[in-house]
Order: sequence, then structure tokens, then C-alpha cells
Amino acid sequence: MTVRIVTDSACDLRGEEVAHYGIEVVPLSIRFGDKEYIDREELAVSDFYRLLEGSDALPETAAPAPGKFDAAFRRQLDGGASAVVCINISAALSATMQSAQTAADNLKTDLPDAEIHVVDSRSITAGLGSIVIAAAQMGEDGATAEEIVAAVEGLSDRTQLYGALDTLDNLKKGGRIGGAQALLGSMLSIKPIIDISSGEVEEAGKQRTRKKALGWLRDKLAEVGPVENLAVMHGDAPDLDIFLEMISGIVDVDQIRIEKIGPVVGTHGGPRVMGIAFQTPA
Repeated sequence: MTVRIVTDSACDLRGEEVAHYGIEVVPLSIRFGDKEYIDREELAVSDFYRLLEGSDALPETAAPAPGKFDAAFRRQLDGGASAVVCINISAALSATMQSAQTAADNLKTDLPDAEIHVVDSRSITAGLGSIVIAAAQMGEDGATAEEIVAAVEGLSDRTQLYGALDTLDNLKKGGRIGGAQALLGSMLSIKPIIDISSGEVEEAGKQRTRKKALGWLRDKLAEVGPVENLAVMHGDAPDLDIFLEMISGIVDVDQIRIEKIGPVVGTHGGPRVMGIAFQTPA
């Protein structure tokens, strides 16, 4: 009997990682015009960016219905889980966690002894993914649900995530601009840097060129010092190798998790976004 982990597709974990740790991923959906796709099931990441480049209108993302989480929770419990910990994309950026919590509350009506914990990661993409993997590893090692929840909350507090956007247009159109509102006045002439370490979009800086924006990320990494679970995320960025070379003097590039940002976050971050996510030492 073990604690099993459920998350959502904003975690951007690869299929082999999900399978290895026995994680269940509940997908969000993405709509281009009148065509709706289930993330990762009906729309691959590479196809998403191709559609995004060719679309005049910004696609829309939608949280899973509570029934999707209900089914996921029941599958884990029926499969022998002693408890389920569901770790979701920041509640400040998506209704996904609310949907998961609704499912957990409703499930208690049918199964009053079921132990379901829904936790806000206060992160996205590889920040969320690293937290989910850590939780799954703890579950494999026999940790209790309470121990995993406490660890997740601690990891969330230590998770930092920064992104260099090639354009602010997607974030503006999608209504996720948050505390980065001040960037809008000069959005056409800058490369904005955003900080999602708090779970909300905040302004972190603005640079005049792409090269300087990537340099900002490199300098932030150097400033923070030793970090844990460093990941580089990108939205089909053609200069990924250039950025990895830029940070190679600071970190061991071979130890970095490199993830392509999926449709859920890529819709709002836009094409060619480059980001870093990591945890500061406890």
C-alpha cells in the first residue's frame, strides 16, 4: 500500500518519467477556434507550436472537469493506493486545482474513508514537474501522505521560476499578465523577463535584445548560487543550445533537465520562451 501521485498536464513531464514513477496526469484541453484538443493525448507538443505559429487568434486553455480528477483518484484507490496526493499548477493561474479539490470533496461523499490531499504547487511547467517527481519518489520510499504534503509545501516555498519571453502578446491576450502589467507600455520594444516564483506572474526585468534576456537568466542563476533540480524549459526555442552554452560555466549542463514547454503554459508564454526552474537549498 503506497501513496500515489496525481497531477495535471501543466507539469510538462515526459511520458517515460510519468510511467517510471507511476504518476497519473490529468490533461487540460486546448482550443484553437472551434477545434478542441486534449493536451498530450490529441495534441503533441511539436504540433502545438506549429498550430500556434499559424494561428491568428490565441488558443484557449481549459481546466479539466472535476469528473476527470474523480476518475483519476478512483483509479489510484482501486489500484491499491493507501492515499492520493494531487499536486497542481498554481491556483493563481488556473482553475485546475479548484476542479481537483471539488472532485476530492465529492469523492468523500461516496468514499468517506478515502484519503485525498490536493496541494497547490504555486508553480508551472518544470517547476511543478520537479515537485511532482520528488513526491512520487517519496511515495515509492514509503512516506506517508502527510509527509509528502509537508515536503511538497516546502519545495513550493523554495521553487523559483523565471522566463524570458520573446513576446508579451500571448500573456496579455490570455489575461495572465498579473503583476507584470507595467511591462505592457513598452511591450513591442523589449524582451520581458517574468518571475513566477510566487505562483503569480510578476515583472522581473526587461531587456532590449534576446541575447541580453538570456544573459539575464544566466546572471540570475549565477547570483542565486548552488541550486537543486535545475531545469531549462523552452517553447520550441531555436537558440536552446546557445543558452546552454551560456550557462555551462555556472552549472554542469549534463545534469540539467531540459523540457519543452507544453501547450498549457506555451499558450500564454508564447513561442520561443526560455525559462529556468530550480529549488534553492533547504
